[in-house]
Amino acid sequence: MSDAIDIAAFNRAWLEAWTVKSVDRILAFYHPDIAYYDDAAPGSVHGHEALRALLDQVFAATPGWVMHPDAVWPIEGGFCGRWYMDLGEGPEAVRLRGFDHCLLRDGLIVHNEVYTHRIAGA
Repeated sequence: MSDAIDIAAFNRAWLEAWTVKSVDRILAFYHPDIAYYDDAAPGSVHGHEALRALLDQVFAATPGWVMHPDAVWPIEGGFCGRWYMDLGEGPEAVRLRGFDHCLLRDGLIVHNEVYTHRIAGA
């Protein structure tokens, strides 16, 4: 991974874009050739327009959330990051722990695998 990228700052700004559900800001972190893997997408989505369509659908169907970066680790060609998400409010609130495996090209995420699980009792 390039030393020119501060992965902790990149990760924080990226997760903030997810927190405010700004599709345009989120897409600015992704390479046009993005391959995105997430439980919300059966299989995967490829490219900005497919990811935009997925994000529009997911954001319309989910309550507000706040994403909190926890840790990042540089890996060959990218980084891995762990985060927490507080989703919804009151008795319906859920806390998730998530993990992203990200590969970069030209300083942008070109491959993103997302893994999440619910935190019991939260």
